Amino acid sequence: MKKETKEIKVNTRLSVYDLEGKETGIVQLDKELFDGSVNKTLLYEVKKMYEAAKHRGTSKSKTRGEVSGGGVKPWRQKGTGRARVGSSRNPLWRHGGTALGPKPRDYSYSMPKKAVRKALLSILNARLIEEAIKPVVKLEVKEAKTKEVKKIFSNLKLEGKTLVAVDGVSLNLKRAARNLKEITIKDGRNINARDVLLNGSLLIEKDALEKLAERLK
Repeated sequence: MKKETKEIKVNTRLSVYDLEGKETGIVQLDKELFDGSVNKTLLYEVKKMYEAAKHRGTSKSKTRGEVSGGGVKPWRQKGTGRARVGSSRNPLWRHGGTALGPKPRDYSYSMPKKAVRKALLSILNARLIEEAIKPVVKLEVKEAKTKEVKKIFSNLKLEGKTLVAVDGVSLNLKRAARNLKEITIKDGRNINARDVLLNGSLLIEKDALEKLAERLK
């Protein structure tokens, strides 16, 4: 018996807003590309890959050869009635080295480019279903002040953790948003599936959205 699959309708015609929160136009996304399909397993695997790359593999313990001291044999080999021992820094002794301890290592690994691309497409489809993608014409602030960014977010009715994707990050915008912990600003060319996944909504410039859609083809 075949399982019934529900078709999820995705709105690929998104309204484009200005910084006052007024609708200024429409952007049409590729219906074949943004079809509402979400691969949760792939999203998990790609998120794990990105987080592994951020893991600092700096843990290290000293072996018996790296611990200072222990150069003199504690007692002669034979005739004492005690077990033979060559160094006071062997792992069985107090202040000795560590056997099989952690060493500096690189935790990063890579996945196929097609899988990484499909994961980004999956999370974008998920945000489209949730109606959590809001395109704007151009995101810019005249002064590097936090209140400027807060005003824009208030006009666009955006709350919670938000990823802001722009077509080139300006210094004013970067400085204005650095005190707002719930806002992450990235160049649209550099966003990945993890970036979108960790933020509840996506505020993206129209040009950046069109370039992102082109990159996913």
